[in-house]
Parts: sequence; structure tokens; C-alpha cells
Amino acid sequence: MKTFTLPGTDLVVPNVVLGLMRIADKSDDEIRTLVGAARDSGIAFLDHADVYGTELHECERRFAEALRLTPADRAELVIQTKAGIVRSGPYFDFSYEHLIESVDGSLAALDTDYLDILLLHRPDALVEPEEVARAFDDLSSAGKVRAFGVSNQTPGQIELLRKYVQQPIVANQLQLSITHAPMIAQGVAANMLAEDQSVSRDVGIIDYCRLHDITIQAWSPFQAGFFTGVFLDSPEYPELNAVIERLAAEYDVPPIAIATAWITRHPARMQVVLGTTTPDRVRAAALGSEIPLTRAQWYELFRAAGHIVP
Repeated sequence: MKTFTLPGTDLVVPNVVLGLMRIADKSDDEIRTLVGAARDSGIAFLDHADVYGTELHECERRFAEALRLTPADRAELVIQTKAGIVRSGPYFDFSYEHLIESVDGSLAALDTDYLDILLLHRPDALVEPEEVARAFDDLSSAGKVRAFGVSNQTPGQIELLRKYVQQPIVANQLQLSITHAPMIAQGVAANMLAEDQSVSRDVGIIDYCRLHDITIQAWSPFQAGFFTGVFLDSPEYPELNAVIERLAAEYDVPPIAIATAWITRHPARMQVVLGTTTPDRVRAAALGSEIPLTRAQWYELFRAAGHIVP
């Protein structure tokens, strides 16, 4: 498993992350087996959110109940959670009061004294950056949160935060897969007026994050679109799956590892967030962490997914 020091922190992190948004109905044994499979694969980075589960903080609580972490166990993990979504609305709330309340709820549910990373969960159109800055300052000074980031935010939204927030923004969690890759595909087709691919939908977010040492965390790395189903083995992507299967045979790994490797091969040094609750899929996907796809192989996958390479 490839690791690196997360810019803006002293955290050494893997380039594959285990997301725990689907464990609410899992037994303690199933949760322990899932996390154990990740740990055995070199994944010690766990991604949560206060809204994961049918009830607020449910998945965080189920994780803590199943793992019963000792202080030594906790010190071996990087635990990240997110705050800002009010699902009952639905709406977003980045107010000081909501962020403080959410973090306190997450700490209690996770049975831990601190979060390694807190992300703002999607953008809040009514954000008051001074409020966010005040919350970050208090959470940091109290030792409750060690590092901060965002999710699904544009360069302009991050710049607005950075004008007020003292702490570095260390991560931006964004949807990315071979088939859902507008943030990459647009740059390849820039200045091609007749092509939809040339339209900027992400406002140069990859280049912006690289320029400012913000690590991109790729969520839904195997989804064809926005929760439209996976592209692996999908009859809608025969050419892509043929290439994936050929490369999987060449590298002697499962196909899902090639889908992981397409993201980890990018020089932006991204993290892949796995959402599966199947231990064998975690192990298989994690094998993509160190696969050295060549430029030709990376672009072949890109073209097979339907993207234009002029």
C-alpha cells in the first residue's frame, strides 16, 4: 500500500481509504471483518460522516460499538468525518453552532477524544466563512480536530474559506471514476468548441488543488455516474471492461484493482475512497494502490470510457 504525508499535516496516510457509510445494518462481527480486511491491506484511514446511517451519527456509533478501540488502537488509525448536511431539510448548515454540535456528536458516537480530519460536507450556499473560521479555531484549540478539509467544493468556494480560516485546507473529497471524470476530461479537450467535454464543470479543481497542496479524495470510484451503478462488468461499457480485464490479466490482479489504479496513477497523488462493505472487494480494490499503469495504459482506459483524446 502506497502511503504519503498528507500535506498540511504530519499524518502518514494510504492512497486508499475505507468509507463506512453503509455499515448501519451490519453486525459487530461484519464490521470488524470489514475493517480487519482493510487493515490487512494497509488501509488505516477511515471515512465517516454524521449523516451516514438512518439516524444521525448511526454509522459512527456502530463503528465504535463494534471495534471498541483502545487508546493504542485509536492511535494507529486516521479517522475522518464530515459535518454540514441537515438531512431532514434537506439543507446545509455551516454555522458555528451546527459545526460544534456535529463534532461533539461525532466524538461521542465514535468514542474518541479527537478527529484527525473534519470535512465540510458539500458546499453551503449560505456559508458565512467567519463562522466556519471561528468553529475551526475553537475545535483546533480544544484538541477536538487536528486538520480540516472540504468536499465537492470549487476553487472559488475554497478561496473564500481560505480568506478567513487560519488552518490549511488539507483535502477536497470529489466524485471521480474512469467514467465520471469531468475534472480531468475537460482539460484534455480544452479549446474544442464543438465538444461537450470541453465545457468546464469543475473550474479547474484538480490544478487548483495541486497548486495549493489539497489532497483530492475520490469518492464513488467505481460508479458510472451519480449513483447510477458501477461500470465494472456493466453491459453499457463493453469496450472499457475489455481493456480493464486485459490489464487485470497482465498485472495479475482483479479488475477492480485496475479501476483503483487509474486514479492512484494520477500525479496529483489522490486517495481512493472505497464504499463497499464486502471484505473481498476491499482487498481486491486495495491491490490497485501500487499498480504502475503506463501513460499508454492510463489513456487507453480513458478513451475506452468514452472520453476524447484529441
